[in-house]
Amino acid sequence: MTNPEMRASDADRDRVATALREHCAEGRITMDELHERLEATYQAKTLGELLEVTSDLPEEDLYALPVPASQRSTTNLPAKRSSGDLSLTGPAAMWAGWATVSAITFTVWLIVALTTGAAYPWFVWVAGPWGAVLLVRTIFGPRRND
Repeated sequence: MTNPEMRASDADRDRVATALREHCAEGRITMDELHERLEATYQAKTLGELLEVTSDLPEEDLYALPVPASQRSTTNLPAKRSSGDLSLTGPAAMWAGWATVSAITFTVWLIVALTTGAAYPWFVWVAGPWGAVLLVRTIFGPRRND
């Protein structure tokens, strides 16, 4: 546990202020309480005074703010990924982009073909060359250890 008499830094005050805003957003404190506590936060000189501001509030998830004053950094925590996080990297991102654009162009072609009777498969000029380049790059491209 950190000495409560230790002087608080601006970063410590900012972490507490961010946590207070989150508690207000979640309905734990009112807007009036938020303003009172923010004023006390920015007037606090020691870590102990900062702890008093949030003493009646639950601690947040380890991935969320505030980072406890006794913890020097958050570099040892893994990145939090939400359940809806669909971010891709590297070849997977390239193939996902190709598949999305190919699906859109195919859908447009299909709608046009069904409504006008024009059946020329122009979408292959979008999907084909791009897909061929991706395939060659995937097979013969540089290998990475991600």
